[in-house]
Amino acid sequence: MRKLVLAVTMIAAMPAAAYAADAEAGKAVFGKCKACHQTGPGAKNAVGPHLDGVVGRAAGAAEGFKYSDALKNSGITWDEANLKEWLADPKKKVPGNKMVFMGLKDEADIDNLIAYLKTNGQ
Repeated sequence: MRKLVLAVTMIAAMPAAAYAADAEAGKAVFGKCKACHQTGPGAKNAVGPHLDGVVGRAAGAAEGFKYSDALKNSGITWDEANLKEWLADPKKKVPGNKMVFMGLKDEADIDNLIAYLKTNGQ
C-alpha cells in the first residue's frame, strides 16, 4: 500500500507535460482573421495590417497601415504574452483601438495562432 501511495504522490507532484502549440492548427484558427489580415508570400495590408513578422514587432509599426492613435501610442511589442492578451480581448488590451474583433476564448486556439504567426516572416 505504501508503494502505491508513494507512486500516486510522485505522479501528482510531476509537472504536467507542457502544451505544445501547433502551427498547423493555428493556420486553421487564422481563418477567423483572414477577412482583415494577410500572411505569407505577397501579404499586404488590407482592412488590417499584414501579420508577417508581427511576433517581435512594435504595435502600430507595419509600414503603410493607418493605425489608431491608441495602438500607435501603446508602447507594446508583440511578444507572446502581449499577443495572448490581445487575441483574448483586443478592446481590453488596448482601449480605443479600431480592430473589430471580440477575441478568441479558447487558450489553445490562441497558442496555436501565435505558433502559426511565428512561421510567417520571422
